[in-house]
Amino acid sequence: MGHRLSKIYTRTGDAGETGIDAKRRYRKHHPRIAAFGDLDELNAALGLLLAELQPGDIPELLRDVQQRLFDTGAELCVDELKSTSPEHVRSLEDAIDEHNRALPPLKEFILPGGGPAAAACHLARAVCRRAERSLWALQDEEGGLNPESLKYLNRLSDLLFVLARRLAESETEWRGTGRRRT
Repeated sequence: MGHRLSKIYTRTGDAGETGIDAKRRYRKHHPRIAAFGDLDELNAALGLLLAELQPGDIPELLRDVQQRLFDTGAELCVDELKSTSPEHVRSLEDAIDEHNRALPPLKEFILPGGGPAAAACHLARAVCRRAERSLWALQDEEGGLNPESLKYLNRLSDLLFVLARRLAESETEWRGTGRRRT
């Protein structure tokens, strides 16, 4: 394989458009480009989270997720590419179940935080939700997205919530404005 990114700037986007292949150009605010950006931001948020973690099963899992997110981006570039499968979704469900077993049951909503790694994980979860909304907006506008990729992002935000709880040094329950505490 040759050098994919031998030149970083091309000046072709200076007028507010960007290309995803040799044939298609989109305005930079187009839903397809917004979805790319949100996937990229999610991957960066996962990178930030990984910088907080020691070696182990969670970093390995998250590196696999980062690879899958790049594959999801490739699906947005290449018509008919469907790289995310039901097995990928199932693997996230298995990871959710495994990590959730080690946690106490939730009695109330919890506030994001709990230490640097947990907070980074909560941030990644919020960015994941935005990426999911972006892909659904694109699906609603143009159609043709891989339904498994949409499911994958939905499960990923659930996984990130569970992992944030696993990584938390402590959890703060939501007090519920206006609710009486007994």
